[in-house]
Amino acid sequence: MSSLPKCPKCGSEYSYEDRNLYVCPECAHEWTVDAAEEGADQVRVVRDAHGNVLSDGDTISVLKDLKVRGASSVVKMGTRVKGIRLVEGDHDIDCRIDGIGAMQLKSEFVRKA
Repeated sequence: MSSLPKCPKCGSEYSYEDRNLYVCPECAHEWTVDAAEEGADQVRVVRDAHGNVLSDGDTISVLKDLKVRGASSVVKMGTRVKGIRLVEGDHDIDCRIDGIGAMQLKSEFVRKA
């Protein structure tokens, strides 16, 4: 098995080394050895709409009315949500809202309370 890193752009495992660069044959992306080492050490930071850093267990407030997909209910502006959990993906907040249940929210529509 190869010990070379996967392509940061497309995730291909077929990268190869060319002098001091890594190259992806599938998307033609090139990156340096130093960039690959820095990427492994990076920690994902999630920020709310006002730029405050969010962490697991925080309490947040919803900034606008949000329609719940697949239901006729709405999460009203100002709803407070306690004990959030940060997850990977487009909707980066996993939470449970009273009266609605478990759902995922985007950090751009909330603020830290």
